[in-house]
Amino acid sequence: MTDRNVPDLTDPALMEDPYGGYGRLRERGPVLRGRFLEGTPTWYVTRYDDVRAVLGDSRFANDPRSVPDAPEKSPRDHALKMFGVPEELTGYLVGTILDSDPPDHTRLRKLVSRTFTVRRVSQLRPRVVAITDGLLDRLPDSAENGVTDLIEGFAYPLPSAVICEMVGVPEADRSLWRDWGKSLVARDPKVMPNALRSMVDYVHDLIGQRRSAPTDDLLSGLIRTHDEEGDRLSDVEMVTLVFTLVLAGHETTAHLIGNGTVALLTHPEQLALLRQDPGAWPHAVHELMRWCGPVQLPRLRYATEDVELAGTLIERGDAVQAVIVSANFDPREFDSPDRFDITRVPEAHGEGHVGFGYGAHYCLGAALARQECEVALSALFERFPSLSLAVAPENLPWMPLPGNRRLARLPVRLEG
Repeated sequence: MTDRNVPDLTDPALMEDPYGGYGRLRERGPVLRGRFLEGTPTWYVTRYDDVRAVLGDSRFANDPRSVPDAPEKSPRDHALKMFGVPEELTGYLVGTILDSDPPDHTRLRKLVSRTFTVRRVSQLRPRVVAITDGLLDRLPDSAENGVTDLIEGFAYPLPSAVICEMVGVPEADRSLWRDWGKSLVARDPKVMPNALRSMVDYVHDLIGQRRSAPTDDLLSGLIRTHDEEGDRLSDVEMVTLVFTLVLAGHETTAHLIGNGTVALLTHPEQLALLRQDPGAWPHAVHELMRWCGPVQLPRLRYATEDVELAGTLIERGDAVQAVIVSANFDPREFDSPDRFDITRVPEAHGEGHVGFGYGAHYCLGAALARQECEVALSALFERFPSLSLAVAPENLPWMPLPGNRRLARLPVRLEG
């Protein structure tokens, strides 16, 4: 039986109501002792300023091997074993750009960061608009009895098409990535290992194809870097960069679009403001990311030395879980944080939320995700002004995934 006084990612109450559950933990204290997925003791950091402190402090490492005299196995390794991932494949999950620290993280990020600058993303906007329009043209064809699944027909295909084009994944193969992504997120030991192995094999094959016939895409550029400057990019790093970019580049954005649609349909007064002033969409996307962002917990951090945080001593080697969802609803930082308000303007701290993270691991594709969400939602509500939920909000099928807020389906009616 779950002890509700101890933070535990697998607690069904936390997965069902993360806003209320983590909010109650936040008000109990800024730093709480809890458990990670497989039971490892973990510090949960719940308040806005302290979450930013953890995410921005190099003394909290993403890679447990950065901790001096660290044990051979980390909580992440134990969790992967619990999910059935064989040891020969774990390097593809724990050696990603998301899990590395400087200097490796700096080196890997430099290899791809130019692709995701604000200027390069702005140049992509016409293509994002074209893909969006094409998907909206076809969306009515998927309706049955007037109801269509917006996740399957729109929210997933849009960011998937964009990132796959950028990286160099052929259009015919994109449905494979949707299936692999679902299997990895579900963390089911019956399917996760096979999905990971298939994905790794696929990327190796795609690298072979691009090496024989290079094109103007990110993968071809990575291959040139690998072949000409092998010390800057290893084989495993190239594979993990590809599937990390593809999965991270569409999974979270798809669910931001889905969650954002629900937020606006259940707050018609906010949608009305956007219809009156389309120039408010950029502010709206930031508020959506704060209020219903799909990622509620980032990667674990590990203290590389003893650190005092909010009056609590975190000892070297301890695992630390920053809680984005409770930070983004912290009344110490946000006025009436439970209120969804697209006119909200941050008083300080840049974006005013930590939905895209903070510090060295701030989301590489944040500008692209914001643009895709803005284009997608504005076009969706303009094309289908009578769009409505096909089920009551309380009956929406939220997936019971620790640290994530995402819908299995989003049934909507396109016409009134």
